[in-house]
Amino acid sequence: MNVLFPHENIRKTQEEFINDIKTALKEKKHLLAHAPTGIGKTSATLSVVIPYALENGLSIFFLTSRHTQHKIAIETLKKIKELHNPQLKVVDLIGKQHMCLQEVETLTSQQFTDYCREMVDKKTCQYYTKLRNNTKLSFETSKLLKDTKTEILDVQDIITTSKLCELCPYEISILKAREANVLIMDYYHVFSPSISAAFLKKTEKTLDNSIIIVDEAHNLPIRMRDSLSSKLTLTTIERAIKEAQYYEQTIIYLEEIRDSLLNLSENLEEERLVKKQEFNFDNYEDIVENLEKVGEDIREQKQYSYISTVATFLQLWEGQDEGFARVISKNKKDDRTFISLSYRCLDPSLLSTDVIDTAHNVICMSGTLTPLEMYSDILGFKQPLMKSYENPFPKKNRLALIIPKTSTKFTKRSMGMYQDIARECAGIVNTIPGNTIVFFPSYVLRDSIDVFFKNLCKKTTYYEQKGISKQEKDILLENFKKDKNQGAVLMAVSGGNFSEGIDLPGDLLKAVVVVGLPLSRPDLETTELINYYDNKYSKGWDYGYTIPAMQKTIQAAGRCIRSETDKGVIIFLDERYSWENYYKCFPPDFNIHTTMLPLKRIGEFFKEN
Repeated sequence: MNVLFPHENIRKTQEEFINDIKTALKEKKHLLAHAPTGIGKTSATLSVVIPYALENGLSIFFLTSRHTQHKIAIETLKKIKELHNPQLKVVDLIGKQHMCLQEVETLTSQQFTDYCREMVDKKTCQYYTKLRNNTKLSFETSKLLKDTKTEILDVQDIITTSKLCELCPYEISILKAREANVLIMDYYHVFSPSISAAFLKKTEKTLDNSIIIVDEAHNLPIRMRDSLSSKLTLTTIERAIKEAQYYEQTIIYLEEIRDSLLNLSENLEEERLVKKQEFNFDNYEDIVENLEKVGEDIREQKQYSYISTVATFLQLWEGQDEGFARVISKNKKDDRTFISLSYRCLDPSLLSTDVIDTAHNVICMSGTLTPLEMYSDILGFKQPLMKSYENPFPKKNRLALIIPKTSTKFTKRSMGMYQDIARECAGIVNTIPGNTIVFFPSYVLRDSIDVFFKNLCKKTTYYEQKGISKQEKDILLENFKKDKNQGAVLMAVSGGNFSEGIDLPGDLLKAVVVVGLPLSRPDLETTELINYYDNKYSKGWDYGYTIPAMQKTIQAAGRCIRSETDKGVIIFLDERYSWENYYKCFPPDFNIHTTMLPLKRIGEFFKEN
């Protein structure tokens, strides 16, 4: 089988990965690959899949959840074309809202969907209407498609060129996708039923004639669960009632919905499970139909409608019970009461199984796809190839330590424990000759520990803020990088903005400290998830609680050592990391040591390196 490799040399582990992809393609099997950072997953995968797909008339769907990975894939494809000149036609797609030329940044995903549909139906979007003259493509559309036919453009190039022609970038990409044999997209384009159905129809593609590459596949389960979940809040209903001021019958319906939610939450302390029939109405279909129609009327006057949001939730609420949890929640903050009703998906395989069973091949790859058996189970694979590859970076360049002196376990939290954690963190940070990121389970815990830490730390300290914008994040990172010589510390949160998708290679980051375990709050949804996986796989605590927390830990730890020349220290600061049920979740190549004398080990490491 031909290999169109984009670089001069193929490394040993990369060659092993390439051979396994060849086997998967030949045997028409799916592949789950735990491939640590540095293997060159994108280059290896595309170099094998492209010639196979071209030879067999297949499309390639390269799916990733991060915009930065789109760029890596585009650059890899450009190198492959430059070196081997295959007949590649490539399109790069992100979510429609992110490509829209209208001012839609503040809309929720559902609000944007409704707004876009309304604009298209009413022919009020100038960028969409200019695409065609009656049923034929307009001159501007045809020219743009012809001018960019052989170019490999990233999504920003498409947005820029489409804007100059006053054409919808997303629709231009869809038109280009019809002839494309490599499509770089978000998970939703393939795994979300409503989006996928429309996308495949418009692009004239089929899953059975496609090879699907899922990058950073550890993100796929939660993304699938979120896409099938929905929430309705009392605040949304109250805003919908205000919005319906000129629609008497709609107000009556919305007040009925509000009263039902209030009745459900009466005498509620915090949260409880509810049944579908507990939130139901005799005239359910009439209510939904009325809300949908009035929501459309509202969207003719403004971009979004709270009434439409309520209608969408009611439609989803009528969904199946198996694999879902229905929860009513009530909490107070600043003398205000917040009530919400949730319909939460527990089982991502409800979406992924059909795609996996239909596709020609599926290749799931990630640097943290462990344990492979769990991902095979919860995504609905049937006897796939599963391979775990060695970390290609020199072992001597990394020191990984567990310090079992402290714990963020709820029963052990106290001012004294916070002081001890602060003392350990400050000692480590002050010893590290450069920058350190310290990850905490939550903002609240971080701030409680920081009360003591800030008086002990001798370095400049930066703080991740909840809801930080991309621009604010980039500015913070640039300032953090500038402090590399004297060293600084970034106080962040596991699973937050800085625990995935950032690279600080070379001497920009010398250490990562993961404080505590980022376990899910033991709420009803988590309990239901544990029970569901227990009934289905007899692994409820592992699949629903322990392993997801360890995935966040390993992702955060992965910010350190991003190349074969990087050298750094990774610290796991909690006694529970030495317990068997957590320790077994670390990838074998972490080569972790447990110590009560971390500063001595850190000093020796940097002296030798």
